[in-house]
Amino acid sequence: MRLTTIGTGYLGLTHAVCMADLGHDVLGLDVDATKVMRAASGEMPFFEPGLQPLLRKNIDAGRLRFTTSFAEAAKFGDVHFLCVGTPQAADGSADLRYVYSAVDALAAGLRRPALVVGKSTVPVGTARAIAVRIRQRAPAGAQAELAWNPEFLREGFAVEDSLSPGRLVFGVTSQRSARLLRRVYAKPLANGVPAIVMDLETAELVKVSANAFLATKISFINAIAEMCEKAGADIVRLADALGRDERIGRRFLVPGLGFGGGCLPKDIRAFRCAARALGVESLMDLLGEVDAINLRRRSRVTELARDAVGGSLAGRRVAVLGLSFKPGSDDVRDSPSLDVCGRLLVEGAIVSANDPVAMRNAASIQPGVRYADSVAGAAQDADAVLHLTEWPEYRVIDPARLAAVVAHRNMIDGRCALDEAAWQAAGWTFRVLGRA
Repeated sequence: MRLTTIGTGYLGLTHAVCMADLGHDVLGLDVDATKVMRAASGEMPFFEPGLQPLLRKNIDAGRLRFTTSFAEAAKFGDVHFLCVGTPQAADGSADLRYVYSAVDALAAGLRRPALVVGKSTVPVGTARAIAVRIRQRAPAGAQAELAWNPEFLREGFAVEDSLSPGRLVFGVTSQRSARLLRRVYAKPLANGVPAIVMDLETAELVKVSANAFLATKISFINAIAEMCEKAGADIVRLADALGRDERIGRRFLVPGLGFGGGCLPKDIRAFRCAARALGVESLMDLLGEVDAINLRRRSRVTELARDAVGGSLAGRRVAVLGLSFKPGSDDVRDSPSLDVCGRLLVEGAIVSANDPVAMRNAASIQPGVRYADSVAGAAQDADAVLHLTEWPEYRVIDPARLAAVVAHRNMIDGRCALDEAAWQAAGWTFRVLGRA
């Protein structure tokens, strides 16, 4: 099939590459000529394991190319995927200007039957509004339909999640739309991936509900961690015991610094605004507290660092390990680690940091941090070391060797991922969020 992806950001470029790898002819569109030029040359604007080889492979195979022309995209595609960003507005709601602008430009160029498929995360009700805009702006003979196919990409696993997703959600208004989507995803479906067909509104709510639940699970265990610190209990053992209940499960039940990135924080705030607009106060209140608990974790790590160096951070050297919001990504949007770096700097600390891939992006946001190419370089003469992103490289640090370069052996494990016994055996004072 001939597909277009409108937008070549993280979602759009990933979707374009993976759809081409499934055998479709794909045209990626973006209004940013520089992004289009870089993508067409096989250059990745972000770090995502396994994606760049597929980008170059499918460009070379002739299945993937890029354009800045909506007219070309409208003429080319049988199915058009909307992969435009929905950034957070000042009030926390989703800013839909870019989505509507893209829809208007695409619809005006349609001249034959086509299916427009939303993948962007939007407030419930947006799909119906988009359908109206398409009917108003597309020529009469275009016969354009709208469907919704939310994405469930995990940064660091986006290729796997695109080629072998856990499930496919099709929000449709006709059997024709469902059939077209089944053709698009014929290979994953043939491999046993389930497709769940539903109405537009339900499809819109699936993604934000999934993110809200994951965020709630993370904030729940961090709220219990606050209780453990007050009561003298051990959150790590408690979480392990809870996770063995099959009704609860261990995944995402990890105490620590909390969530960040370009999806969870933005999506739960937009979901909260949508709940407020619809008068669902219980959901609004729940999501507000989930967000508040998450932000308190950043304050708590800063407090632990202050305590570790004697009560004042002014002039103290603090090493930070990890800057991306999660391992396997160079994304520093709403990064908890980078937020902590900012708090440390405000209190007068001298902050040095290391990250396997995210230092360039971090430097554009926090230029006051000193960036080091190695863990030892970041930790040189440090009064405290903070482990804030759980990269595999940091799990295998030799505590004894690192002890030789620091000024004081204070480790704060903000991700509950390090071997506490090994660090303590090397003479480190070791702190974990959720332990007294």
